[in-house]
Amino acid sequence: MPKFKYKAKRNSTQYENGILEAGSSREAIEELVRQGLTPISIEESNGGIELAIFKNWHEFFEKKVGLTELIVFCRQMYSLTKAGVPLIKAIAGLAESAEHKGLKKSLVKMNRDLSGGKSLTMSLQEQNKIFSNLFVSMVNVGENTGRLEDVFRQLAEYYSLEYETRKRIVSAMRYPILVLLFIVAAIVILNIFVIPVFSSMFAKFGVDLPITTRILIGSSNFFLKYWPALAVVAVVTPILIKWALTKKKFRLIWDRYKLKIPVLGSILNRSLLSRFCRSFSLMLQAGVPLNVSLTLVADAIDNMYLKEKVLAMRKSIEQGNALSICATQSNMFTPLVLQMFAVGDETGRVDELLIEAADYYEREVDYDLKSLTSKIEPLLLVVVALMVGLLALGIFTPMWDMYGAMQGK
Repeated sequence: MPKFKYKAKRNSTQYENGILEAGSSREAIEELVRQGLTPISIEESNGGIELAIFKNWHEFFEKKVGLTELIVFCRQMYSLTKAGVPLIKAIAGLAESAEHKGLKKSLVKMNRDLSGGKSLTMSLQEQNKIFSNLFVSMVNVGENTGRLEDVFRQLAEYYSLEYETRKRIVSAMRYPILVLLFIVAAIVILNIFVIPVFSSMFAKFGVDLPITTRILIGSSNFFLKYWPALAVVAVVTPILIKWALTKKKFRLIWDRYKLKIPVLGSILNRSLLSRFCRSFSLMLQAGVPLNVSLTLVADAIDNMYLKEKVLAMRKSIEQGNALSICATQSNMFTPLVLQMFAVGDETGRVDELLIEAADYYEREVDYDLKSLTSKIEPLLLVVVALMVGLLALGIFTPMWDMYGAMQGK
C-alpha cells in the first residue's frame, strides 16, 4: 500500500509531520480528518533507501502470525459476533488487546478499512500474507449469508485441529532430529580434535595403517583443509534450496518425491489428505460451489504435486463427472475413503463423509506417529554403530599393531 508524507495542524499552535499508509491521497486525507487533524500538505513518499532497508530488516525479524494467533482471533470473533457486537467495535477492541505485533498491525489496518467503508472480505484480501484464500472465502460467505459467527467457529475448529496435527508431528520428529544433530556434532569434533592427535602419533611411529585408519585421517585432513569452503556450502545450500523451491518446476519435483520418503512420506501424505478432506468439507458446509471449493482447497494443501491432482479433479467435475469418479481418477485416496466419496455422492452427504474421511486419515497419522520412534530407532542405532565401529577399527587397530611391535622388540 502507498505511503504518504503529510503535514497537518492539530490546533492553532500544534503541527504534526508523519507518514501514513493509504490506498490514495484522498483516503489519506480522510484518515487524517478522522484523527482530528487538519491536512496542510500531503504527498506520496518513496520511503527512502534507509527507511526501506530498515523496514525489510524489521519485517525479517518480526514474528509471523501463526496458527495459535489465528485460533485465538477466530474464537474471539466468534464470541463477539455471536453476542451482537458491531464488527468495527469488535475489531477495534481486539486491536487494543492484541499482544502479537503483526496481528495488532493487521487489526488496526482492518479497523481503518472498515471505518472507511470497506467490507471485511476486502480488507482480508489485502493481507494475504496472514489470511489464506480459504480464510477469506469463508469470511466472504459468512458476510453474504449473515452467518459470520458460524464461519469463525468453523475456522477456529479447523485451525485447532491443524495445530494439533502439526504439534504431534513435531513432537514425534524431535527425538530423531536430536540424535542426528548429535551425530553430526560428534563427527565434527572427531575430525577437528581427536583424529589429528592420533594421526600425528601414528606418523611418528611410521606403522602401516589399515584402510579404515587411512579413511579417517583422509576425512579429517579434508575437513581441516577445506573447512571454510564446507562452512560456505553449509550456509549457502539452504538458501539455494529455499530459492529453488520458489520455482514451480523444482517445487513440484520436491513435493512429489518427499511423499515417497520411507516411513515419513506416508505420514506426510495422509496428513495432507486429512487437511484436504477437512477444508473441502468446511467449504461445502459454507455453501461454496464444488468447483470453487476445490480451487481454494488446492491452495490450502500446501503441496504442489497434490495441488495439481486436486485441480485435475476440479476440471473433471466441470466436465460433468461425479466427485467419486474424479477422486478415483486422481489416485490420491485409499479404497475405504473412495467408498465414502461414493456413498456421499449417492446420499448427498458429501460434507459429512469428508469429515469422516479426515478423521480416518488423522487416526492413521496418529497411530503412525506413536510408532514412529520405534521404526526410526533401529536405523539410528545402525548409523551410530557404524560410526563407532569405524572409529574403533581406525584408531585401535594400529595401536594394537604398535603394541605388538613394541612387544616384539
